[in-house]
Amino acid sequence: MRTSRAAQAIAMTAAVCVAVGCAPAPGAQIDSAAVAIPGVAATPPMGWNSWNSFGCDIDETTIRAQADALVSSGLAAAGYRYVVVDDCWYSPQRAADGTLTASYQRFPSGMAALGDYLHERGLRFGIYAGASEQTCAQLSGTYPGRTGSAGHETADARTFASWGVDFVKYDWCSANSDLADQKRAFVAMRDAIRATGRPMVYSINPNSGVTGDGEVPGARYDWGGVATMTRLTNDISPQWTTDTGSSGYQGVADIIDASADATTRVSAGRWRDLDMLEIGVGTDLTAAQQRSHLALWAMMAAPLVAGNDLTVMDAATAALLRTPGVLAIDQDTAARPATSVAADGSVRTRELTSGRRAVSLTNRGATATTMSFAPSTSGPVHDVWTGAVVPVGSDGRVSIPVAPGDTALFETSPGRADQ
Repeated sequence: MRTSRAAQAIAMTAAVCVAVGCAPAPGAQIDSAAVAIPGVAATPPMGWNSWNSFGCDIDETTIRAQADALVSSGLAAAGYRYVVVDDCWYSPQRAADGTLTASYQRFPSGMAALGDYLHERGLRFGIYAGASEQTCAQLSGTYPGRTGSAGHETADARTFASWGVDFVKYDWCSANSDLADQKRAFVAMRDAIRATGRPMVYSINPNSGVTGDGEVPGARYDWGGVATMTRLTNDISPQWTTDTGSSGYQGVADIIDASADATTRVSAGRWRDLDMLEIGVGTDLTAAQQRSHLALWAMMAAPLVAGNDLTVMDAATAALLRTPGVLAIDQDTAARPATSVAADGSVRTRELTSGRRAVSLTNRGATATTMSFAPSTSGPVHDVWTGAVVPVGSDGRVSIPVAPGDTALFETSPGRADQ
């Protein structure tokens, strides 16, 4: 049978790609698998991570205290169950047989014992590793050694499984941002985790640099077939906006703006990670901006990973993080992130299960303003923050004053005529 020139060209291109590798087109899926690790994270993972408050200054006493506070504050009962030990937990050198080991000075009881401690309290154990030859702290010179998992994926995944790890945060941390190299590294650890037989959330951050058009790999490409969670931007900062561009630290508003085009890449088991929560961290975010932080992460079906020091958390911070209606939106099993109704993202709407819908109104200005929306159903409209039913005006709209940086959040339900 004759082969057309078009078919010959396709075949030739495929052969070249097999031989040398081809970068996918913008927005292309990196791997064709349906989910990264089957059977985990049907809803966005929730928990706590050590980095935002402690950086490299961690040890087992600190982590255990945070775990205890997670339980005593009611956050664990609200759904925050993963305790993720970030960078700098390991010994600067591997063991003689190549095994990754914990720093004896920092974690003298060992990581398996820490995992047991967390599991006994109904929590889940998360750990950090580097996808390159060094972790981020090692690359920056903050911590000694070269103990990244590159070339050690199988051994490290087995080690994590033996310790009872439930969550692996896997950070690229390299001056090399070649997409083919990233794919090999992230797929290798995914496959190694799968091979252990232990279900683990697999959270990746491929964003050490920007692509040719100024985007970061987590935004430009769809890693949903590789990772349970994929970081959308570079690291978050406890600020509303930083104006540093895609290669620098990002504020809350910067990350929300970056998330506008990521909605089609979200489904159960494959979540877009907007980075950890900065609620209760530092003093730069106002109370209103912190409410927006939680509300907008929930609207985007993003993982909710607290980063504040839980042992000194005030009542207002704890109450905000526990807000039932907001957490219910985030954890809605429809797994449909919000879409922007307004061009500037100030109005977003998210489809929920059972015909319900969430609507957010965010005041991006410097002064209070009245904002409104028209419900798409005839059922009751609830203020998610208070739980109260709010009236619909004679013009068919819900109107409410919104403070600068704040987000009003509503849930609508279908009436009988809508069903």
